[in-house]
Amino acid sequence: MAESVSLTPPPAAIPGAGAPPTAEAWERAFSAALPYADFLAKHATPDQRERWTSLHAKVSLTPDQRRLLGGFVRRMPVLVLAGAWCGDCVNQCPIFAHFQAAAPSLDVRFLDRDALPDIAAHLKVCGGQRVPVAAFFSEDFSPILFYGDRTLSAYRAAAAKADTSCPTGAVAPPADALAGAVADWLDQFERVHHILRLSARLRQKHGD
Repeated sequence: MAESVSLTPPPAAIPGAGAPPTAEAWERAFSAALPYADFLAKHATPDQRERWTSLHAKVSLTPDQRRLLGGFVRRMPVLVLAGAWCGDCVNQCPIFAHFQAAAPSLDVRFLDRDALPDIAAHLKVCGGQRVPVAAFFSEDFSPILFYGDRTLSAYRAAAAKADTSCPTGAVAPPADALAGAVADWLDQFERVHHILRLSARLRQKHGD
């Protein structure tokens, strides 16, 4: 019998679809990033550090939020692309320091936006290099989630006022807005926690 020949053309290649960062590349970027205090010590001016410190003091977690974070069982590396000068970072990144303090399994590091352009290029939002952007990984640096640059509640508030300006960080957001940002970000951290906890691959590795 003669071999049949398909007349359907092969799928066209999609330009730019190849060469995402490898797990090893993400891990190297994470190793080059800094813990919260070290990031501020290296990249922030005294005035910028004061803004971050002031916002950090205003963040509070509820007992339920602390219990949730304390129940995370998988190591969760989180690489946060940030800028010490950025008002959005001032208003959000201190939240991550509180999360890490409540969750020993979290490992949050901060990478200056301009430190590793090749990595930052993969963390764009709507084609722009916005910050902060959090990249969540498994313990072996398989990417799980990229999230930024503002939370849903922040975008809803901005849309309601048709406000396209960027905050400076000089004035802290209202308490309800800050609580909304905490809750929105915690939703993302919890989601990744469940993905890691229920991963068949990781359950087999850890025997649980």
